Amino acid sequence: MQQTFRLIIDCPDQMGLVAAVSGFLSEHQATIVEASHHTDQQLGRFFMRHEISADSVTLNKQSFEDAFAPLADKFEMNWRITDSHQKQRVALLASHESHCLIDILHRWHSGELNCEIPCIIGNHPQMKQFADWYKVPFHWVDFKNQDKEKAFQEIENLLDAYRADLTVLARFMQIVPDHLCNKLAGKAINIHHSFLPSFAGAKPYQQAYNRGVKLIGATCHYVTKDLDEGPIIEQEVIRISHSDSAQDMVRKGKDCEKTALANGVRYHLEDRVIIHKNKTVVFS
Repeated sequence: MQQTFRLIIDCPDQMGLVAAVSGFLSEHQATIVEASHHTDQQLGRFFMRHEISADSVTLNKQSFEDAFAPLADKFEMNWRITDSHQKQRVALLASHESHCLIDILHRWHSGELNCEIPCIIGNHPQMKQFADWYKVPFHWVDFKNQDKEKAFQEIENLLDAYRADLTVLARFMQIVPDHLCNKLAGKAINIHHSFLPSFAGAKPYQQAYNRGVKLIGATCHYVTKDLDEGPIIEQEVIRISHSDSAQDMVRKGKDCEKTALANGVRYHLEDRVIIHKNKTVVFS
């Protein structure tokens, strides 16, 4: 896989911005292999993602950061540069539903997701069988015989010990406490089995069935202390009819959940997501 640097920028929209960045890259002989721009005219804000061939540029990552910093300060940028060869460490959290967990593991194992998976954490011990098959360390955290505060402290300790860059809640059916949500801001992804903001909370498929909707879906979003209200990364939908039962919706909805979560995780790993307030720009 070709090594690239990814330059991600979020700043006030202003005259000369693109020219200044392009000039900097040209000055250092950078070959751009992918470029994405977006201006939010209502907010007056500019978003940019440039993927640069690492072999072409005359700077390494650290010297690039040092040289680019004055330009970034001039234009008041929120920015970062990442190296595609530095794989992020992704911790997976799961409960008793296995479809999203297995799908992520399969995509990782087949090379579709460019990351490391150092651990799987579950609050149901039967998830260990899938971790064992993929040769990933498994940790069972007992939520029944200890209070949730201690259980989540155990999870937090594991995430720290494994140096997780990203935490993925693959149908992990526990509400993450506020302090951990804040600690993992922008670094924790959840899949909700509903097309948010509709049918938030428990049993969304039953809610959808009761309402008689014709479309159901799933939403991949960042975790925040406001339940099911974090910035949305990806959504998938499927059409249903009056003949579908609530159980049919669950079955069909699982395909939406797997696809939405996998795409959302991949977009994050490839630095295609820029969070601004409670919204995202996704250069998919």
